[in-house]
Amino acid sequence: MQSPQVLLVLSVTLSLVTIGATDGGFCSAPSILDRETSSKPMYWKVTNPTLSPSHLQENARSALPPHDVERFIFVVQGSAMLTNASGVSSKLMVDSYAYLPPNFEHSLRAEGSATLVVFERRYASLENHITEQIVGSTDKQPLLETPGEVFQLRKLLPQAVPFDFNIHIMDFQPGDFLNVKEVHYNQHGLLLLEGQGIYRLGDSWYPVQAGDVIWMAPFVPQWYAALGKTRTRYLLYKDVNRNPL
Repeated sequence: MQSPQVLLVLSVTLSLVTIGATDGGFCSAPSILDRETSSKPMYWKVTNPTLSPSHLQENARSALPPHDVERFIFVVQGSAMLTNASGVSSKLMVDSYAYLPPNFEHSLRAEGSATLVVFERRYASLENHITEQIVGSTDKQPLLETPGEVFQLRKLLPQAVPFDFNIHIMDFQPGDFLNVKEVHYNQHGLLLLEGQGIYRLGDSWYPVQAGDVIWMAPFVPQWYAALGKTRTRYLLYKDVNRNPL
């Protein structure tokens, strides 16, 4: 069976702007510890990356995703208005999100400059199971237990069989780290929203900071440690509730 295709993009323009990792290297960038962050908006390093500037238009409107493709939106800067086919609108602010089922009529409009993270994937349907539109905010989601670990975990989508992926928000205080090297059957897509640290993938070690993107294939060993003086927060995609074979 062909595996579903998953795309991680920034979108507020008439066309989707792909998030891409730069090849300039972490060490060539000024340390975020040298920046004054107290007056900066939340997730400012994502919208003002050191090595790759944003080029986003105001007053933009999104197109619909392809047939049978579901969409997840997370706001990191500005705001966007989401309207469904019934005319019901929701204003998505920073740190809020929306899940849109496949073939769900909707429009997304940015009145001013905005930056969104958009995950799109072809829905892996199951008989007698359907998903519904969800609009929520990160701070409204409960902290979940993480036995043996110190990081804080929130899951933005229901842990229910109809959903074939989930989005996690994970917070690490400076000096926190994963207690074990993890290996999963899931694909993972990660966007570092805040902070900096060291990410291990296989036998390689990568210094990372806010604005960096990581894509992890199934069964790749992974581990993270938070460095610096501020918390790390990252947004993590993972496919769930489907037989990987």
